[in-house]
Amino acid sequence: MITFLFRGLLYVVSAGLGLIAADLLLDGFTIEWDKWWGFVICILIFAILQSVLAPWVGKMANRYAPVLMGGIGIFSTLISLVVVVLLPIGGLRITDLTGWLLGAVIVWLITALGSVLLPLLFLRKKVGAVKGRRR
Repeated sequence: MITFLFRGLLYVVSAGLGLIAADLLLDGFTIEWDKWWGFVICILIFAILQSVLAPWVGKMANRYAPVLMGGIGIFSTLISLVVVVLLPIGGLRITDLTGWLLGAVIVWLITALGSVLLPLLFLRKKVGAVKGRRR
């Protein structure tokens, strides 16, 4: 259970990093920092949607269009962004086509890298601490 919560927390952190990276790199992708609570809720909702939509989109693509299997992550990221932007809580705005398309790619890439690299970073420290106690 702790491992599940830890991985969930790391996924939320990587989703937040992806959204912040897209905000820094793109003009049409804007985090509304004055509504920081809205942004925090956006991160949580985005992470949950992404976790639920990726397997569902994968099943649909596998069933109806197997050639699209490689784009599942980006497509589910785009769907999650649409939902989060349409919510009336504020926190995130995407205003142009470049923001939508490149934003989805940037968020997907950072989230994917974070999901792989963040656990390695934290687990390396934990393994080092355990080895240090054994000696």
